[in-house]
Amino acid sequence: MTLLRIWQRLVQTARLSCGVPDYEVYVTHLRTHHPERKIPTYAEFFRDRQVARYKGTGGRCC
Repeated sequence: MTLLRIWQRLVQTARLSCGVPDYEVYVTHLRTHHPERKIPTYAEFFRDRQVARYKGTGGRCC
């Protein structure tokens, strides 16, 4: 495993522990499973995840 890949995993783990899923993983999921949906900007994605976490609206589509 390269140093870059280790760093990416650490960043992803830190984000998940704070309740913020990885944006790139989310975009890949949308393109694969929901091609009809608009891809949100990172700011829209982040705001949506914060609302889902703190307002109790859930956060999973599948």
